[in-house]
Amino acid sequence: MNALEVRGISKTYPGVRALDQIAFACSKGSVHALVGENGAGKSTLIKILSGAVAPDEGELLLDGQAYAPQSPSEAAAAGVSTIYQEFNLIPGLNVVENIFLGRERIEKGLLDSRSMRKEAQALLERIGAPIDVRRRVGTLSVAEQQLVEIAKSLAVSARVLIMDEPSATLSDHELTLLYNVVRKLSSEGVTIIYVSHRMDEIFDLCDTCTVMKDGRSVCTRPVAELSRDALIQLMVGRELDTRFPDKRPPGTGEIVLEVEGLRLEQRVRDITFSVRAGEVVGLAGLVGAGRTEVARAIFGLENVTAGRISLHGQRHRPQSPSQAIAAGIALVPEDRKLQGLVLGLSIRENAILPTLRSICRFGFVESRKERQQVAKVCKQLAVSASSVEVPVMTLSGGNQQKVVFGKWMAHSYSLLILDEPTRGVDVGAKTEFYRLIDEIARSGKAVLLISSELPELIGMADRIVGVRDGVVTGEAMALGATEESVLQMIAR
Repeated sequence: MNALEVRGISKTYPGVRALDQIAFACSKGSVHALVGENGAGKSTLIKILSGAVAPDEGELLLDGQAYAPQSPSEAAAAGVSTIYQEFNLIPGLNVVENIFLGRERIEKGLLDSRSMRKEAQALLERIGAPIDVRRRVGTLSVAEQQLVEIAKSLAVSARVLIMDEPSATLSDHELTLLYNVVRKLSSEGVTIIYVSHRMDEIFDLCDTCTVMKDGRSVCTRPVAELSRDALIQLMVGRELDTRFPDKRPPGTGEIVLEVEGLRLEQRVRDITFSVRAGEVVGLAGLVGAGRTEVARAIFGLENVTAGRISLHGQRHRPQSPSQAIAAGIALVPEDRKLQGLVLGLSIRENAILPTLRSICRFGFVESRKERQQVAKVCKQLAVSASSVEVPVMTLSGGNQQKVVFGKWMAHSYSLLILDEPTRGVDVGAKTEFYRLIDEIARSGKAVLLISSELPELIGMADRIVGVRDGVVTGEAMALGATEESVLQMIAR
């Protein structure tokens, strides 16, 4: 008997056919990959499976019985748990409170904090996450929050566990831990629906694979019957000739950014590196190494306690992001939902935020310039939406990332900081992002690239700077580097 069956599921939004007769089945205890480009309909299907959205047509079966959840709580009660790509955590609560939110244990009329804390710690230890359960979730890094989400899902007995990009910000070490958790749950009979853009995970971890494209299910096949190239072609409908652009000549331009002995209040103790015009410098490090904090300091979001940041040879100590933007710095942040977008605004409104002043005259937006700028962003980055007026929160994660990236295209910057720029982005869109980053570097801009994907750092950077525990551990040319050599550098 199949654990889950999806039969002819369809969903239409105004002007958009999000899902069109989706059908597949997952066997009990399998790890079933769900793949497709951004906008293929994966997120909508996940919302239907988890009870957040009702389908227009079709039916679902759970262990052979009709399954039609009217809410996420009904889905959870039926044994379907979901870890979303965008976290479902409350920043002001601590780890224990988030894991047991809505399922608090009461003993003689009082919260049984001790038993909840003990179980939360055991869940985190089970996945090898060294996180203090008393910490507020808002103080955790994105990757640490992801691990809390996984622990939260393990606290609920589930027959089907849906994981939407669970590894998007995890290091190789943490990814191994995730693999172990998934395999253990699968061996216990839990069915995993695994949504990922990372080809390695699909081939290493999954048994079967359903490919979605333009709201339809293209095919469902055993992973063992697919090659990487064949899977990509099924997803994008075309062959991708080259993943990374050809290496650029070594950067010899002026030093745009120089960081010397940087020390911050948290994580960063002694960071020194530079980035030249026309150069991509990658920051490599495990989660918690301090890479994001360095980016935030350059962008005016962290207090510098010691050291020096220079921009074009001049002291750079911005007190706010607006000062950093005025100095010619652009930032694609790690968390697009909280830091990169205003979710309630439209695509158009988000796309013009950094350059709003430049398209205003006498306090009013010049509509012609605005339309030209937004159209250029949507066309160049192939943003998939029925209109530029739709709220950006309605887009898939990958299309949201395109808007975050694209809003800087009209800004006159000399330094572009990219913090996990391809997180949650499909393989086709990644290739386009890589091409754009290469064009930006070749145009003479300096690029600082932070990524947890070592192949991405090696493929896109000119130089790689290793960081561990807030200290630089080494530097190497990307040409000739291997994943092993970079890991050795950051794990010293």
